[in-house]
Amino acid sequence: MERRGARWHTACMVAFTGRVRRWREDKPGGLAVVDVPAELVAELGGRRQYRVTGTIEDAPFTGSTMLVTGGGLCVGVSKAALEAAGAAVGDEVSLDITPAAG
Repeated sequence: MERRGARWHTACMVAFTGRVRRWREDKPGGLAVVDVPAELVAELGGRRQYRVTGTIEDAPFTGSTMLVTGGGLCVGVSKAALEAAGAAVGDEVSLDITPAAG
């Protein structure tokens, strides 16, 4: 639970599917991300940067959310996490994530 102004906000686990894409298409070896559906952003904790834990294709991983130009939110996924999940850029994957404690 975190305090936001005069209210308390409880973030929870969210489950969704999305396509793995490159953060920057002009950098072929760069960071891979999965966009968080807009309807889940508030439930997850809002549009801001924070660490997350969970699974990608049932493989455990940790990552960070990142703000996307135009109002979106995405989760960075490491090469190791993609390999553990048997996934690659361009694949549709399932994620279950929650903000990391601490």
